[in-house]
Amino acid sequence: MSTSFPAPPVRLLLCDDHAVVRAGLRALLSSEEGIDVVGEAATGEEALAMAASLRPDVVLMDLQLDGRMDGVTATRHLTSSGEAGPRVLVLTMFDTDADITRAIEAGATGYLLKAERPDELFTAIRDAAAGRTALSAPVADRLLTRLRSPSPALSPREQDILQQLAHGLGNREIARALFISEATVKTHLGRIYGKLGVETRSGAVAVAKERRLLP
Repeated sequence: MSTSFPAPPVRLLLCDDHAVVRAGLRALLSSEEGIDVVGEAATGEEALAMAASLRPDVVLMDLQLDGRMDGVTATRHLTSSGEAGPRVLVLTMFDTDADITRAIEAGATGYLLKAERPDELFTAIRDAAAGRTALSAPVADRLLTRLRSPSPALSPREQDILQQLAHGLGNREIARALFISEATVKTHLGRIYGKLGVETRSGAVAVAKERRLLP
């Protein structure tokens, strides 16, 4: 007669730059059987070091972190070793197309919003540990909408402005370089943001690079 043993708990590393948030997550997760919080990191650099020593199954990763390394960069490093590394489950307040795209392309197994119910968070952690994708409903909806309605292509002028953005030029400098008015630059920037699904200059450059819209 065979004896079945309970599955070992999911070893979880928290990475969030707010101590109060980490404390709240630890208290919440400690109440759930089968999840063991093995460490807390406040920066991307700390997350990499702790993941190497603690060998967690899942890293619960915020995107906005203090220090030089954001959550997307940390995710890319953590997942670069493939099956040997931990799964990364993003837990953030941000659900812009740019953030979602960057995190998933960096190797995140899942993307959750901090407004999720506790039971959904518990399920997502277990799914991530098993290698299954875990997405908040609003995030899944945004991804499906993008797949069904791809962003329209950038015009030649918008591509010109995007290239100037990538070089770090401000609106006045772009206007001078392209012999157009600042008002025209602002109009084109608004269209670029809309097409790329972003809200900032840095977001536009990041998404453009990921989609190979920049040389």
